[in-house]
Amino acid sequence: MLKIGVVGVGHLGQHHARKFQDMDNASLAGIFDKDKKRAEEISAKLETVSFDSYETLLDACDAIDIAATTTAHFMLAEKALKAGKHVFLEKPITSKLDEAYTLLDLAEKNNLKIQVGHIERFNPVIMKVEKEIKDPLFIESTRISTFHKRGTDVPVVLDVMIHDIDLILSFINSPIKDIHASGIGLFTPSIDIANARLEFENGAIANVTSSRVSLKLERKIRFFQKDSYISLDFQSKEAKVLKKSPKLMLYLPKIMKGNTDIDPEKLVDQRVYDCSQSPQDALSMELEAWVNCIIKNTRPVVDGHDGTKALEVAMRIINIINEQLELNKNKVN
Repeated sequence: MLKIGVVGVGHLGQHHARKFQDMDNASLAGIFDKDKKRAEEISAKLETVSFDSYETLLDACDAIDIAATTTAHFMLAEKALKAGKHVFLEKPITSKLDEAYTLLDLAEKNNLKIQVGHIERFNPVIMKVEKEIKDPLFIESTRISTFHKRGTDVPVVLDVMIHDIDLILSFINSPIKDIHASGIGLFTPSIDIANARLEFENGAIANVTSSRVSLKLERKIRFFQKDSYISLDFQSKEAKVLKKSPKLMLYLPKIMKGNTDIDPEKLVDQRVYDCSQSPQDALSMELEAWVNCIIKNTRPVVDGHDGTKALEVAMRIINIINEQLELNKNKVN
């Protein structure tokens, strides 16, 4: 049985630790958190061991789940890989590109697995319709929420938008030709609201909007394809798939002549999937996938290379926004 250690038992990490306790092929070796009081609280709650140091936790496990703050990812993952431990890293993989490249090299040299926590890949609504998403021409995503201190150690692009960047890259198999982006900081010195337009060499376009200073919570993504429109709501866990009806060609001449009496429902076939009661738990599936890839020696669903590709795009967006902000600042001065 694979022995798993969890470092960082804050909002997310505590749930990671609990999930490992319920697995048949893995066990929770223990936890570590630099906040000793928090570590003691969670260890008592889960009836597990709280280690006095990260190094002693590494010695006691086969693989490490890193759910600490983003800026600590590199240091923690580097130590784990050098100690011969497989690694699960919450997204983003690191806060700097050179750090991600270093981790990839270490993992390859030591024949170790890295999985990055892009959990939306395991969202029931994505899994329900992913086979129907083929060669999208246009993708529009919106991921906004009210302000929380958690995650503000990095720009909203790394904290929030990167989820959608990863999804978009997984569905559009083409290099990025150009990126246009804008954003501002409101509550923090960093970027709190961002919008990016990704233009791919195959002609596909993705428009991505993220905010952590909004008045509501919304997580949606829409795919426009030659024969269909697919709308996913991650919050309500509802998916809508609209496809051109075979009857469309019969009604097209009338539409072209300006006939407005055509029933729109005759032009499309619509299916609605309600995944809100799905027994599938995204976090459980994500962590089980990581454990299984280690045991079976297979490629992680979202490996270090996937995590790094998403980070590369995110950093390009951040750099473009920062350059614009600096330019505007100089104009004012």
